[in-house]
Amino acid sequence: MAKTIALITGGYSGEAVISYQSAATIEKHVDREKWNCYTIDITTKGWFYTTDSGEKINVDKNDFSITVNNKKICFDAVLVGLHGTPGEDGKLQGYFDCLNIPYTSCDAATSALTFNKRYTVAVAAFAGMAVAKSLHLFKNGNIGAAEILAALTLPVFVKPNNGGSSIGMSKVSEAGDLQASLDKAFKEDDQVLVEEFIKGREFTIGVFKTKGKVVALPITEIITKKDFFDYEAKYLGASEEITPANVAESIAEKVRLAAITAYALFNCKGIVRIDFIYDETSKQPFLLEINTVPGQTEASLVPQQVAKMGWTLQQFYTALIEECFNK
Repeated sequence: MAKTIALITGGYSGEAVISYQSAATIEKHVDREKWNCYTIDITTKGWFYTTDSGEKINVDKNDFSITVNNKKICFDAVLVGLHGTPGEDGKLQGYFDCLNIPYTSCDAATSALTFNKRYTVAVAAFAGMAVAKSLHLFKNGNIGAAEILAALTLPVFVKPNNGGSSIGMSKVSEAGDLQASLDKAFKEDDQVLVEEFIKGREFTIGVFKTKGKVVALPITEIITKKDFFDYEAKYLGASEEITPANVAESIAEKVRLAAITAYALFNCKGIVRIDFIYDETSKQPFLLEINTVPGQTEASLVPQQVAKMGWTLQQFYTALIEECFNK
C-alpha cells in the first residue's frame, strides 16, 4: 500500500521563490505508484494544501494533518523541499521530531548548525578540515570596517551568516567598498560572515545516503561569468557548470573524501550539497559551506549530478524517501 508523503515548500524568507521551483521539479518526478504526495505550502500567512479545484485547506498543526472531503489525511513522512527558514534551519525538523514523523533532510541539530555558516566552518576547522580565515559579526556589534581590514586580507566575501542562494552576498576587493557590503548583508540577517578569498577552482558535490550507504555524486566545477557565484550566476545562467568536473582523479578523490568526511562529521542525513574551493598552492579543498536542502530546480546542481550518475530523479527521490524510514 502506497505511503502518504507531504512535500513541504514555501518558507518565511526570500528563498521561498526557489522553494517553489524546487517543489515543481520534485512533484514532477515523485513515483505516484509508491507515494501519495501532497504539497504543503508553509508561509507566514499559514500552512496550506491546495486542492486541484484551488481550494486552500489549512494544515492542522497539532498533528500535521489535513482534512480533504471530510477525510483526515496524516503523513507517513515529509519530503523537504523548503529552502531557508523554517525548513533548512532545524525549526520544522524539531517539530516533526516531536510528532514522530520521519523526514528526508538532516535532523534539527545538524540543520541548525549548518545553517550558520560560521559555526559550520568552526566545527570543520576543529576537526582538521581546511577552511578560510573569517570573522563573525553581529548587528549593532562593536567591530567595524577598520577592525575587519586589520584582521583579514582583501579580497573578502561578505555574506549573511544564515541563509542561502547567495542572497545579500558581495565580494569586496577595495577597502572603500566594505561598509556598503556589510550594510547589504545586514539587511538579510542579524549576523554576517566576512571571509578571506581563496583563489582556486570551485567545486560542489552532492552526498546522500541510500540503503545505509553514503554515496558521493559526480563533482561539478563552477566557472562563473560574474566575479563570484552569486544569485544571478546560480539561477539566471551567468555561470558554466561542468558535470562531471574535468579534473584530475587525484584532485577529485580529495574533494570526494572531504565531502564524505564532512557528511559523517556533521551527522548529515538525506541529500546535502557541499561547496569547496580547491587551493592549488596547498593542494587541498577548503570547505565553504554545507547546504542541507540543496536546490532541485531545473537549473540546480544536484539534479545535474544525479543524471550524470545514471539515475533518474524518480529513482533519486524514491531513495531519499525510503532512507528516511531507516532510523
